[in-house]
Amino acid sequence: MRGPDDRLANADLLPVDASHRTWGLWNMAALWVGMAITIPTYTLASSLVDRGWTWQAAVGSVVLGNLIVLIPIALISHAGTRYGIPFPVLARASFGVFGANVPALLRAIVACGWFGIQTWIGGFAIFKLLEVMWPGIAMLPGILPGWMGLGTGELFCFLLFWALNLWIALRGMESIKFLETYGSPFLLAVGIALFAWAWIRSGGLGPMLVNPPATEETHAGVTAVFGAGLTSAVAFWGTMALSIPDFSRYAKSQRDQIVGQAIGLPVTMALFSFIGAAVTSATVVIFGARISDPIELMSRVGGPVTVIIAMLGLAIATLTTNIAANVVAPANGFSNVAPTKISFKTGVIITAVIGILMMPWRLYSDAAAYIFTWLIGYGALLGPVAGIMITDYFFLRNSRLDVEALYRRDGIYAYQGGVNWVAMVAL
Repeated sequence: MRGPDDRLANADLLPVDASHRTWGLWNMAALWVGMAITIPTYTLASSLVDRGWTWQAAVGSVVLGNLIVLIPIALISHAGTRYGIPFPVLARASFGVFGANVPALLRAIVACGWFGIQTWIGGFAIFKLLEVMWPGIAMLPGILPGWMGLGTGELFCFLLFWALNLWIALRGMESIKFLETYGSPFLLAVGIALFAWAWIRSGGLGPMLVNPPATEETHAGVTAVFGAGLTSAVAFWGTMALSIPDFSRYAKSQRDQIVGQAIGLPVTMALFSFIGAAVTSATVVIFGARISDPIELMSRVGGPVTVIIAMLGLAIATLTTNIAANVVAPANGFSNVAPTKISFKTGVIITAVIGILMMPWRLYSDAAAYIFTWLIGYGALLGPVAGIMITDYFFLRNSRLDVEALYRRDGIYAYQGGVNWVAMVAL
């Protein structure tokens, strides 16, 4: 390949050499198991149950949504595996070598928000863990303004988990691969254990699942808002549909990426969302009120040892998802803007800082805001980007790219001043 333009390339954006494409079928499946078994997956269905949905409607919308989003994920993965390029570089074919910064930054900002949400969830799990051993942590004098809605103990745990995420992400892709591969079985065991606890405490599967909705009004609204629930389920992994080349570029073959993802994503999402919906329904029988937040639930399920084990499991679950889904893509996106000045590691730091500034504890505190504002909002923002990229790559280019031109300002992807204005208008 002729020397790339310095403004368009660095070591993190160049194609992955064949010798480094080591991710097999089970690595790709484990990636999705590790990402899908997470608290937001649990709350995606449990929040719908909390709003009066039946568990069948809640889980059904999640399963259908993930089968739908698997299609663009597999399609956009194709270019990553074939050419070894990340999402921001692939976007240059559709939007231009400089125009690609727009979808890359849109994806990056959304991922920063998700990074903040996941970091808050993991930090809050640590807070609940420490509260069992040291109840006084909840009574520490406040150091932040009251309007921020964050106590000192919660702030400390949030920053601690933030630093842990940052440390692992800065160690690179192999550490992420290791974390996903070996953390996934443990996370699945935690979810199954929680389901078994709810089964036993509620008196069996029947009482666990057959619970009336909160009100007739909310029950009547289930059909009307099913489309919104389905949209939120599609949007849940809509960000990964764009940035999946950041991972599929390491796959050994197209078969490995397609089959691995087909196994890992829909099956895991179906299982864990069912656990979320079923356990939330069971809390009505067990506690007399719905508890859709698994961290709050875990703090009430047993003695100190049980709570400590559960919170550690939740923290690990959050860690595996957060780094893979919400750090790699924005880091590459920020690096794409100024490759000579922003490395992958610098992009990781930028992502982490923005994640704090977005005050994720406020975004996550309300089920309606989480589902109908956050998920649907960014789904509407990023959906057109995926459509443009798929149409351009498969229908206009027949999956053929000039890889060298993706890294040059004078190639076929320069368009007008480095921007494909047709794609911009379509966006």
